[in-house]
Amino acid sequence: MSLPERADTDPVSLVVRRRVRPGHEAEYESLLTEGAALLSRVPGHRGTGIIRPVSGDREYTLVTRFDSLRAAADWELSPKRAEWLSKVEPLIDGQVSFEKQPGLEFWFTPPAAPTLRQPPRWKMALVTLAALYPVSVGSGLLWPLPWDTGHHCSGHCRRW
Repeated sequence: MSLPERADTDPVSLVVRRRVRPGHEAEYESLLTEGAALLSRVPGHRGTGIIRPVSGDREYTLVTRFDSLRAAADWELSPKRAEWLSKVEPLIDGQVSFEKQPGLEFWFTPPAAPTLRQPPRWKMALVTLAALYPVSVGSGLLWPLPWDTGHHCSGHCRRW
């Protein structure tokens, strides 16, 4: 299978962000339920996730997964989607953000994720040692191993 053919059969996620006009949230929620029901009947649909706005915000994020780019394109061009969008558009305030994320990349590297620098290895080793060493030594002193009977010492070891 060549690369272009493979890209057409790889899973894809559609990520849509919409800001809802104040006072229209309940109507939009109802349309989200209707849209999810429509999507559940689309061939190639793998699932839909809705990320609702946090308090004080009005931006909803809809993540829809398809098993191929072809299935996603069929949904985007469908008359049912166009009809559903005609009901949604009057409730939207401002620009709609739309992204197509191939494969599983959306779940692991969202586009707005900050790049975090890893600490130096010596710091990670020091923190690990500082946390684990006292625990391992302390647990050995408090709870001797069940097979450790203390008889391996030739009389000079004392048992706690």
